[in-house]
Amino acid sequence: MSETQIWHGGDLDEARKLFPRAPEPWIDLSTGINPIPYPMPALLPSLFERLPSPEEHRDLEKAAAEAYGARDPAMVVAAPGTQILIGLLPLLRPHSHVAIISPTYAEHALTWRQSGHEVVEVVSEQIPDSDVMVIVNPNNPDGRIHSRQMLVELAARQHRRGGWLVVDEAFADFDSGETIVPCVPKGAIVLRSFGKTYGLAGIRLGFAIAEPDISNLLRKALGPWAVAGPAIAVGRNALRDKSWRDAAGRARAADASRLGELLRQAIGADTVGTSLYRLAESPAAGSLFSHLGRFGIWTRRFRENPNRLRLGLPGSDQAWARLERAIAEFSCQDRKPLHGAGSR
Repeated sequence: MSETQIWHGGDLDEARKLFPRAPEPWIDLSTGINPIPYPMPALLPSLFERLPSPEEHRDLEKAAAEAYGARDPAMVVAAPGTQILIGLLPLLRPHSHVAIISPTYAEHALTWRQSGHEVVEVVSEQIPDSDVMVIVNPNNPDGRIHSRQMLVELAARQHRRGGWLVVDEAFADFDSGETIVPCVPKGAIVLRSFGKTYGLAGIRLGFAIAEPDISNLLRKALGPWAVAGPAIAVGRNALRDKSWRDAAGRARAADASRLGELLRQAIGADTVGTSLYRLAESPAAGSLFSHLGRFGIWTRRFRENPNRLRLGLPGSDQAWARLERAIAEFSCQDRKPLHGAGSR
């Protein structure tokens, strides 16, 4: 992997290069995606044969408004994944000074820089004046929460200066206590991810929620037929299934607690994160990454902080059992840092 490339989860090709003798099939715990997906409905062949209608697209946005608590479906813009929106926003402003509360999801800083904006990465206690402020809430990877009151006040400050507050709520569906979607103020843009919550990342579906002056800019930039017909059909169905979402949220929160306890036993440290992943920080993180890799368990390391390791949730009894065996063996061995895979 190139040293200039952002490390993301889900790259099993990289896993196999680092650990060529690991047992198959791999257990991929490197992403924060719900490992127990929403049950796919039967899809009509015609969804693949024709363009989706404007009414179907609007109904998808209405379903998202209902699910997320937006006060007006016209504020909701559907897109082929949140990542598309992250890359699109920098193209809609003139040269700007952008402040990003970090460390966080690295694509935010990358896309604003690549579009020629001046970017500074700051901690929350050092929020500077800026044209654009980007905050991930809950934060990825540490699950840090920023209060709704703070975000609303920041949005008002940004709006007064003609700026934006971008709030990335990709992990907020199961951890939504401080979401600002029900009260999105002027100048604020909220991003929500479909694939993480519903375990259907391949659908490529995400949403922006903002006042019409911004949402209309986004719609125009995305153009017609931005979301594929099959994604619209699945999204409309899933977003309106509140009972599934509530049950999944409770189950994943319990799974996250179970995973946190396993990691505490392994490295003697408490974890942080969301209902879809846990982040451990310890000098033993590199050794644990390598140990799990040899067991065919792929986890998320961090180039900028080798003492950090993030694990998503196992999705089956077999996956849990394999992880528990690997961690039990690790807990019994010498935890001196290993050289080779996982040490870079």
